[in-house]
Amino acid sequence: MAVHVVSRRRGAVGIAKAHPGAVVVDVTSKGPLPWVRLSPFFPHGGIPLPLSPGMTGESVEGIWQALKVFDAADVDLGKLRVTSMGGLKRTVRRFGAVRGHRAGVEGGELLAYEVARRRIYLPAYRWVLENRVGAELDELRALDGRQDVVLLDYTTNGDVADLSSPLSHAALVRRWLEDDWPEEVMVPAG
Repeated sequence: MAVHVVSRRRGAVGIAKAHPGAVVVDVTSKGPLPWVRLSPFFPHGGIPLPLSPGMTGESVEGIWQALKVFDAADVDLGKLRVTSMGGLKRTVRRFGAVRGHRAGVEGGELLAYEVARRRIYLPAYRWVLENRVGAELDELRALDGRQDVVLLDYTTNGDVADLSSPLSHAALVRRWLEDDWPEEVMVPAG
């Protein structure tokens, strides 16, 4: 059996035609419980903030957005405490061009996009996979053993080095299930 990553924007009819008989699982922030727990927006709490010993965030997306630096705005530690799954995004429209991600709350270094993915996003999301969603991953493995599984996400990019589109957390879940986790720069848990 296989796990596929498909855009949530694709219609149900198209998904069913492309993947007949597959179990469709929406792992976005709009998905149902328990699958929404795989969303990087889900507020698991206690997620170690990479490169910032002793600090934690509520969600992976909150961590990612908190450390983003723009022309007109530095880090925003308030994003670390957001538990509503909304109000997390920080945009270029509001703050100007993205300069990079700060290498930790106290860090002076700004990380380029791919490096930030490997040093911030991947370690934070991996921690969630290892510590908060074991039951959901076990259920996906059991489903995958019986039939194809389609994971819905807004993007489908599973290549950390492909900077042309956002990284898909559903693709990361698939890679986790297939023991094909992308290379990351490991940092000690805070």
